[in-house]
This record gives sequence, C-alpha cells and structure tokens, in this order.
Amino acid sequence: MQWTGVFPALATQFTEDDRLNIPLFEKTIHAQVEAGVDGLILGGSLGEASVLSIDEKEKLVRTAVEMVGNKIPVVLNIAEGATREAIAQASLATDWGAWGIMLLPPMRYKADDRETVSYFKAVAASTDLPIMIYNNPVDYKIDVTIDMFAELSQVGNIQAIKESTRDITNVTRLINRFGDRFRILCGVDTLAMEELMMGADGWVAGLVCAFPRETVAVYRLVKAGRLQEAAIIYRWFMPLLELDIHPKLVQYIKLAAARAGTGSELVRAPRLVLEGDERRRILSIIDTALASRPVLPDYLTIK
Repeated sequence: MQWTGVFPALATQFTEDDRLNIPLFEKTIHAQVEAGVDGLILGGSLGEASVLSIDEKEKLVRTAVEMVGNKIPVVLNIAEGATREAIAQASLATDWGAWGIMLLPPMRYKADDRETVSYFKAVAASTDLPIMIYNNPVDYKIDVTIDMFAELSQVGNIQAIKESTRDITNVTRLINRFGDRFRILCGVDTLAMEELMMGADGWVAGLVCAFPRETVAVYRLVKAGRLQEAAIIYRWFMPLLELDIHPKLVQYIKLAAARAGTGSELVRAPRLVLEGDERRRILSIIDTALASRPVLPDYLTIK
C-alpha cells in the first residue's frame, strides 16, 4: 500500500427494487481504472455505508477485488459505534481480500481523545491490514488532533490520514510534526489542488465518481509541477467539486454520475432522489460543466 494518488470513494449502485446493482458497479469500477485511479475505497460516506448490510459490503469488496486483481488496492471503510464491531469488520475485510482499511472514529458517541485513540489502537492491533485514519471533525464531530496522531504514530500499520478538517494548514502541521511518517490524502474535493501543492500525497475524491479522467488529470499535473494546466481544469471543476461539501453530497454526486454516464442516481432510503427546484438547480450546475468540459492533456503518460 503506497497511499498515494487518487482513491475514489465509490458510490454504491442500486437497482429500482433496492438491491445492489452489480453490473453497474462493475461498469463504474472499469471507468475508474481506465481513467488511471490509484485505489478504490468502498463503503464510505458516499458509498452509503450506514445503510449497507454486512453481506452487501462483502459482495462489493469481493466484486472489486476480483475485477482489479493486483492492479490497484481495494480499501474498505469501517465506521462503527462499537469497538468490537469495528474489529469484527477488520477481520472480515481480510477474509474478503481487501488491501487496507479506512477507519473513522466511533460513530454516534462523541468519544474523548483517550477513548478515540484507544479505539483506533484496538482496531489496528486486531489486523495486519494497513490503515488510513479518516479525520473529519466537521461532519463526524471528533477531531483527531496532532497530539493524538503522535500517539498513533507508534502503531506501525496506521499509515495514512484522510485529511478532511477543511483547514489547508493542517497539511503543513502534520508534515512539520511527523515528516513522512504518515501519508496525507486530501478528503475535501474543493481543497484538493491546494492541499496537493502543500504536500499531500493523494486525494480521496468524490466527484471522481462522475468525472474520473478530470480528477486524475488534476492530480498528476499538480504532482508534475504543471500547475497552470492543472488550474485550468480545477477552475472548471470547482462548481462540481462544491457538490461534495453539502449534506446531500450522495444525491448530488450520484446525479452527476448518472448525467455523465458513469452511474445511477438511485439512493437507498431514507435518502430520496432529488426533485423540484433542487433537482433543477443541481442539474444546471452539472449540465453547464458537461457543456464546457475541458480538453485534457495526455495525463496518463505523466509519472
């Protein structure tokens, strides 16, 4: 696990009768791999993890692993309230063939610093899989502080951080404190270019579900120092990327993917597909972007 590059937080595809749509899920994965992504994350917030059963998570992971083989890593998100349940899912992730884990702090209970660190350490101790800690205090109300990461730095298989504090300077703080001990991946689409320029190693992306080629192009151009070319794409991308920082990011990004031909807008209740003025407003953003989609350089040749 290198924890570098673009890791899509894949949306979960459903049928009209609320089952997993595996053929469409496979089509989504194919589009991502063809675009040059560096890994896949399943069962995240965008993947509607809170409404997936264990059997469904297994089906998604096994399908993805079978499709990509050894080309790119498949990572399972774990977001649970009970430590023992998180440990159980870490064990299942190994059985299903996942390469790594993205791990959120405890859900539903606002654990204090000691409890949060103990939770992470317990899950890490239960598995040999490499782990990326997902730090998103805006949405999940627990801030994994620099001092907490100092404690976690002693745990060998905690290797990466999904940086979603929405504070670009946190990338600099992490590098100043830990050097290259942790890989840092931006977890907020609207800050991706800025955080990559400040030293982030990768991008856990959302709008990549609809626009994989543009996402990978921005990443590779930035890392190659071709900032002007990256900025042109990024500026075009920004109205779309802002769909990632809304409570309805799942519905918004799925609608974008449906419009772009890479997925379906179907969601699982209690979420509902968009309608009325809200749907028209989001479609206007998506369709405006599609009508002015930039011509990309041959980004796949960039190392």
